[in-house]
Amino acid sequence: MTATILPATPQDIAELRQLYFDVYGHGYPVALGSDPTEMHRLITDPHCHWLTARRADTGELAGSVVVQTDRGNRVGKLVGLAVHPRHRQHGLAGRLTGAVTADAFATGALDSVHTTVRMVTQAPQRVVARNGYRPLGLLPNAADVSGCETLALFACYAPGVLDRREPVAAVPGALLPLLGAAEESTGISYAAGGLPLAAAEPSAPLSPGGGTAPGALLAPPAAPHTKTRTPMEVITAPGFVRRRFRDRFPDPAGAYSPLRTPNTVLTPPDGEFEIYADLDQAAGSCALVAVQPSASAATAALDSVMAALGRAGADYVETLVPLSDTAGLHAFLAAGFVPSAGYPAMRRIGDRFHDYVVLSRTDRQIDFRTTAVSPLLQPYLSAYLTAWASTYLPHHEVVR
Repeated sequence: MTATILPATPQDIAELRQLYFDVYGHGYPVALGSDPTEMHRLITDPHCHWLTARRADTGELAGSVVVQTDRGNRVGKLVGLAVHPRHRQHGLAGRLTGAVTADAFATGALDSVHTTVRMVTQAPQRVVARNGYRPLGLLPNAADVSGCETLALFACYAPGVLDRREPVAAVPGALLPLLGAAEESTGISYAAGGLPLAAAEPSAPLSPGGGTAPGALLAPPAAPHTKTRTPMEVITAPGFVRRRFRDRFPDPAGAYSPLRTPNTVLTPPDGEFEIYADLDQAAGSCALVAVQPSASAATAALDSVMAALGRAGADYVETLVPLSDTAGLHAFLAAGFVPSAGYPAMRRIGDRFHDYVVLSRTDRQIDFRTTAVSPLLQPYLSAYLTAWASTYLPHHEVVR
């Protein structure tokens, strides 16, 4: 099949909605595939790259893909890759991915573009990998599409970016399996000056050969950390939250979370702290964006935050933490968050790039039995299972 790849126009919106429905049914949890207002905003945004593929002979819409950008932070995200079932097996997904990625980098305004792909088959993983995207980790239970699904994180970089990373000499021991998986899978090293990373504090390793078998079903944690519960108020008023967020963080450097707009605030009744979050009830997920006045103010209440978000409809919660922020990493690890993915060279400060880590927590059972894991992602699955077992299983139970 010969297809023509063109920028999307507002006149395409009705056909695009039908395309996403044909591919995903009613289960697609992203507004760009269902909300005409959001679709029009993105198509007319000069900094958004939205491409469509049409059959050259009939003009029928066959595929779509988008790269949204955060120009201030020089980061993009590839989303909404869809090819109609009638037009698969012709390499169209790869052509769209390559074209939109090239368009995004051609502006010179981005240092990296990342994407999350479903793992119901290996095909999406192969498509992005063939177009220069590197696997960075797994996000278990991250989206409710056809049930609770695990996503894989990939990223592609502009030339020279990975050569200008700021080294980190020590990290919490719980992160070492993840960083080792990254080196095994992609060749990206986290060693400082050629020396192995040191653990920032001693960690209790698993017994040799221990861990949870791949393909296993991980039970939801049974209150692993008993702490005093803090009453938590949840305010879900997007306009109000955005205004308050801008008031609290007038300097963009004060709250780093590219392509995330908070729509929810969590706070105790006394207002000791405010946690700004991007809550997506359709996907059953939430990203913690920022804490005011500081992250340390809320560390003792993270279990209460998780409980409140669960009541609000989020079974999966993630946060983005600098690899160099040992205290912040320890706080989330102590609250049951598991290292899920690394993002090397994510943030540009001056002429140097800083690494970040995605930590996630899900209070629902994780089922890897039907997850299609490609060889590139296998090291990350092993690393996640090791980290999950270290967090939620007593060490005397983690034996062969």
